[in-house]
Amino acid sequence: MDVQKYLLRIGYAGPALPTPTLDALQRVHCCQLRTVPFENLTIHSGGRVRLDLPHLYDKIVNHRRGGFCFENNGLFSWFLSEMGFEVTILAGQVRNAITGRYGPPNDHLISMVMLEGHRWLSDVGFGGSGFEFPMSLETEEPQKQGHRVYRIRQEGEMRFLEWQDEEKRETGLWTELYKFTLDTRCREDFIEMCDYHQSSPSSIFFCKSLCSILKPTGRLTYMGHRLITTKFPSEEGGNVTKTTRELTEEEIPDILKEEFGIVLESPLVPKDEAITPPPIMY
Repeated sequence: MDVQKYLLRIGYAGPALPTPTLDALQRVHCCQLRTVPFENLTIHSGGRVRLDLPHLYDKIVNHRRGGFCFENNGLFSWFLSEMGFEVTILAGQVRNAITGRYGPPNDHLISMVMLEGHRWLSDVGFGGSGFEFPMSLETEEPQKQGHRVYRIRQEGEMRFLEWQDEEKRETGLWTELYKFTLDTRCREDFIEMCDYHQSSPSSIFFCKSLCSILKPTGRLTYMGHRLITTKFPSEEGGNVTKTTRELTEEEIPDILKEEFGIVLESPLVPKDEAITPPPIMY
């Protein structure tokens, strides 16, 4: 891990070697989300996702790629440790939007950062529903980030990350995103689920080729043969708006290069199939 090179990769503008403070944590978390795409293009261009750290570093830093949670959060947790933060790897179970039930154990890799006795949840690998800045684990009160509101609700040892999108804010209802405990995990714990997400028709990562990145004004997402532009409300108010552009197969490589900075070594096979509900639900 070359911390300085990593900082350059994520476009961090600040001290060459920032000290492990809350301000630094918030800034690198945001920088990561705005420069490292959430993507699964390796799966759809003839490759396999690997979780060993030297490979992830080479892929994301040297080749300027992104990845899904096991990759982006896996490498980011190592980076934070090298910066001097006290980092613990945790496992989450993502709520299935189709069934309303949760994925298997070790379905999602996240991190907890301990800083001056305060625990923070770090997650730079959850795509369009993710939060921009680390969230406090010391409160169940709502935590507002931009136009979104999140909270971490606790039931016994289990914690539930929930949010209110624009449609539900007036109703007061919360939507569960994933659940997790604070039990320590190691990187090897996620190998089985990493393989599952590359081969199961119940996984979005197998069924759809996708690439998404956070922008200052919204989010840009490629999926299958579509380019989806999401614009967030301004500080003055308004609603979230989405526009979709249909892409030809010939356009996709240029879109990936120009909009996401990604150049694949092998041809991409675009995919956008329906997701099969999982046979086992938790």
